[in-house]
Amino acid sequence: MHISRLCNRGVVGLLAAGALLGSSMAPARADTDPPPISAIADKLQQTMDGLRLQDVLDTDPVTTTAAARTLTANAVDKDAQTPKQQARLLAAAADAQPISQQPQLDATVIELDEQNRPISSGTVLMSPQYPHGKVVPVDRNFHTSDVRWRQWDDSGWYTNHGQGTIDVVPGRENASTDFMLPYPASVLKLMINFGVLRLVDKGVVKLDDTYAYNPTSISSLCGGASSDTIRNYIDASLTWSSNGASCALLKMLWDHDAVSDLNQTFQDLGLETLQVKETNPANGGHWSNPVTMSSLDTAKLLALINGAPGTVWTTPNGKAVTSDVLSPASREFFKKELAQQGMNDVLSTVNWCGADYPAPGIPQLVPSRWIAADGTVTVDGDAYQHDVRPCNAKAEVTFAHKTGLVSNSGSDAGIVRSLPGKTARNYIIVVFSNLGNQYIDPNRPPTAPGAHPVAYSEKYAQLGLAIDQYEARHYFASRR
Repeated sequence: MHISRLCNRGVVGLLAAGALLGSSMAPARADTDPPPISAIADKLQQTMDGLRLQDVLDTDPVTTTAAARTLTANAVDKDAQTPKQQARLLAAAADAQPISQQPQLDATVIELDEQNRPISSGTVLMSPQYPHGKVVPVDRNFHTSDVRWRQWDDSGWYTNHGQGTIDVVPGRENASTDFMLPYPASVLKLMINFGVLRLVDKGVVKLDDTYAYNPTSISSLCGGASSDTIRNYIDASLTWSSNGASCALLKMLWDHDAVSDLNQTFQDLGLETLQVKETNPANGGHWSNPVTMSSLDTAKLLALINGAPGTVWTTPNGKAVTSDVLSPASREFFKKELAQQGMNDVLSTVNWCGADYPAPGIPQLVPSRWIAADGTVTVDGDAYQHDVRPCNAKAEVTFAHKTGLVSNSGSDAGIVRSLPGKTARNYIIVVFSNLGNQYIDPNRPPTAPGAHPVAYSEKYAQLGLAIDQYEARHYFASRR
């Protein structure tokens, strides 16, 4: 997309500063005053509240203490869900019960200018404590100290009214908001691949080096030994969410003693909730609840991957953060891989083009690599059985993104940019929720034989479309 540029960077800077305060002509305010709610934050909160997420059904409700203990015991490598387990949840749909309480949802939208600089944002949290959604106040650096972030607890969501007990960021005991972060599921692969590309930039490894993955212990998540180029492992990890490839990349990070450095890098960038913790150096597995991501910090990470000139934000300790945390070549490679995403079935549902269900989401272009001669999409053997060519003909945006799914986690995080000639918009959207494939919409139809099942609530897609339509209407207006 080519959008006419503003006269000079000084004008852009003035507009950006004003947009962060909610208006390009915002009056001065005391540092102790709460930041005003931005227009996109207000839209996000209203949309989330209007979706009535509490209407979903639970196919595997926790009804006993023993069942809660089982959840806790199975909280490691949840991403290794087997087709048999998925089929069990599908079969349980007939006996599904209303969800026990308001779902957990953490969503962020960051609006970008023509040079990809963040200019405004909205973050909204929803939980049993905040059933209508609560807007998170952020400063002009897109940072908040107003939330006590807690680690996800599988059984605790049921037994503790959706509240966590383990702090993710220390020193937030007096924060006004207490929120348990949903497990990120496969969106955590953004952090893994970011770490790998940091090693590439340092010259420790090259994309076309062959890495022999030889785990010293075998996990159901990661599988057995393999050998491939780092480039191919990254492609498999990001475009069709291969757990085996991602385990190989994470083990490679462990081999180079780079995991602690990766976690410290996130802290140095002011991305306090991004943590890759308690994984297994023997195989790159053991993905569990200590691996944490908030939607706000994930959106900021995507802003750096997307690239922007100059200082993108300043950390609480005064450090200027720039997109140079990755080289231009690594950023471009990362974005191109995300743009090749095959699992377009969460905030975007274009893989089911033309279906009555699920609802349409972000009107993105499907990458040609997944489209067969008959127009249907097949990703890693999963056939969606809908001709996507009519939707591609009407597509308005590209969506470079990563999805995630386990039974109690559904997520999507990506960069939306309009196609040439289409209504302009340029933004980042991230959603984390506990609404994984354990939860279904009451109106979900049966899955056709041999077809990839609709594994997420269509409410994700309805959220994605509402935000995209808002951005298409307000892209230029928000920059005046």
